[in-house]
Amino acid sequence: MKSTLLFTHEDRLKKRPVSFKEIDEQALHAIVQAAVNVELFTIPLYMTSLYSLQGMHEINSKGNNFYEGRIWPGMAATADPRNANEKAFNAVFSVFVAEMLHLQIVSNLAKVIGYDPKFTCEPLQDEKTYAWKCYGDDKTILPHILDFEDTIAPYNKIKVKTGAMNVEQMHLFLAIEQTETDAEKVLDPEKISKYSEKAPFNNWKPGTNLPWFGSIGNMYLQLWNYLSITYTDDLTLWDIVFEKAKAKANPDGDTPAVQQEVFNPDRLSKEPVEPGKSLNEYPGIATSIQHTESEAALKDVMNMINGITDQGEGAGVIKQILDKVKKDKDTHTTNLTAVQDRFRPSCPVLRNKYPSFTATGADAPSAKADARHHYGAMDHFETFAYVLDLIKDGEILTWDQWHAQGNTWAAEALQTAAYDPSRNPKLPASGDIAAALNRLKINDTADKANFDLFSRTSTGAIAGVTKVLNTYFATKGAAFPYPSMGGSGDRMSICWAIFGKAPDLSLGIVSPTEPPINRSEHLYHACQGMNLDDTLKSDPNSCAPSELFHTCKGSNDCRAEGGCGFVQSVKGGTGCGASAAFTFYKAPPVNADSSDQFFSPPSDNACGGLGGCAVPISASQMYPALPKETDVYRMQLNDFGPKPHFASDPFATMYYDKGELVYDVAWKAYRKVLEKRGLPVPEKPKPGDLRLAFPPST
Repeated sequence: MKSTLLFTHEDRLKKRPVSFKEIDEQALHAIVQAAVNVELFTIPLYMTSLYSLQGMHEINSKGNNFYEGRIWPGMAATADPRNANEKAFNAVFSVFVAEMLHLQIVSNLAKVIGYDPKFTCEPLQDEKTYAWKCYGDDKTILPHILDFEDTIAPYNKIKVKTGAMNVEQMHLFLAIEQTETDAEKVLDPEKISKYSEKAPFNNWKPGTNLPWFGSIGNMYLQLWNYLSITYTDDLTLWDIVFEKAKAKANPDGDTPAVQQEVFNPDRLSKEPVEPGKSLNEYPGIATSIQHTESEAALKDVMNMINGITDQGEGAGVIKQILDKVKKDKDTHTTNLTAVQDRFRPSCPVLRNKYPSFTATGADAPSAKADARHHYGAMDHFETFAYVLDLIKDGEILTWDQWHAQGNTWAAEALQTAAYDPSRNPKLPASGDIAAALNRLKINDTADKANFDLFSRTSTGAIAGVTKVLNTYFATKGAAFPYPSMGGSGDRMSICWAIFGKAPDLSLGIVSPTEPPINRSEHLYHACQGMNLDDTLKSDPNSCAPSELFHTCKGSNDCRAEGGCGFVQSVKGGTGCGASAAFTFYKAPPVNADSSDQFFSPPSDNACGGLGGCAVPISASQMYPALPKETDVYRMQLNDFGPKPHFASDPFATMYYDKGELVYDVAWKAYRKVLEKRGLPVPEKPKPGDLRLAFPPST
């Protein structure tokens, strides 16, 4: 079915010669990648300021009292916030999550027009080191949208850099989220023509930069206009790309392209959902496209674009589109109305999906639900204006200000009134953690080695998300890297708390596939002292090479490099079973007398993608209870063969318990491998400052 019903009939979009179809399709793909870039660009930027807010948080889980009496640096969402910092955190946290929603939406849209979105590429990141190139003291460009050098004062003084939650950053954020109309007002009149090109871009050539959009709303408007192009054969570009993507996904064309759902998972369900049991966080937004009929799918696209622009700018561009459609063919659009609600998330669903717990493991009001539901009623521009008022009132305290006041870490700052060191004597004392936090700053070298390490760790944590997203939207049923989202916040928070500075995201990680990492020569280790490669000489107390640091279950690249905390089945993980040299392994034996479920041990994992999360392993990381009573706390131990494959050889079973320190379990596995080899077992090292400083994964 043709889809002209919803499209405008502006002259430039009508009766276009069919010879333009190919280049128009490439331009459409370039625009949707630009939209992916824009949504992704905002996430580290907003997140860096979010975690600059001074404060502490508990790490709690259902039924566990592991960390009762302990708190860690960095804020988290709060139910019923009482002070300005808590209110500001909740507000910007709601924006941060909404930007993740927008990234999912536009990525799904990319798939249904036949394009595989990319998440680790120019102009945002260096594709090898994942360094963010788009932020800095000298940067003035919002990718694809605006160069602040083309604006009038005071906008021409804005810099696109990461920083604390202050007036300067709020002006940047407000400029990003301003409406199309407001964006036009701040342009230098002599440069406005640079931002006035409309679809189709007749002078654009593949591989060159797109015209500047001026605002996020206009970017989505021009994306819609490209879909609206009608050719002399009466086909629209939407008809062409949608049908082509369907055929690519399934030769019979009876299924849409791969779609992924983090926020509205019930949209992927083939069975009706019982009333009151929906898991859809945004029931009013089409977050993916499940229709195979062109016109119905196009209505979802309209809803997607409206949801993104209405949440962000507070003025969805779809109203402009509908006004034009109605003017052209009013009799055909009586069923269409511009969506006016704020696309607020469903509070009951949020409470169900994101429960909170007390320090003793009891149920508590959902902090994330409170933050996202309350501030989800405000568009992003309104939210940043609200936070700006809090800052101007002098009520906000950030970590850079806290350090400037001469504060240092003391044990009391890491404790609550319920602190009792005898409750869990295996955990590091709060005084030891405080001393480590202070030493990391005091002992930083002239070349800022410690600060640079924490910066690269933050960059690597974000890469734990973006690298996985590259395959997530290409693979049906793939898992979203939830642990790394939390881990990236932890890494940013601890950098702010130790140094009083934003992590420098322009410092990338050294690629594990480039020198000095050489997996054909060496078997690298995941954490302090657990070296299983006798040709790789190192200090017994040395931590894992920073190139191997990661915070996401499934994101470690090879064997013996997995941390833990979120256990991973030996049957799971990316790359396992492949024939490539560095993922070769032997299948684990099945223990016939019980369940065949084995978990992958920390630092003794069989291949890439296994071994859980968090390298290096936090000195406070403990194993939680497994979800099912029938689950067995059991791990499959591996020895490793010679180079270049270092093939894993499962040789024994090891049991562990809820509440054990993850590093202790890793050391137990390491010891058993050495004993199998007939080698002496060294003394277990005391935790270094890095492992003391890093909080347990949440």
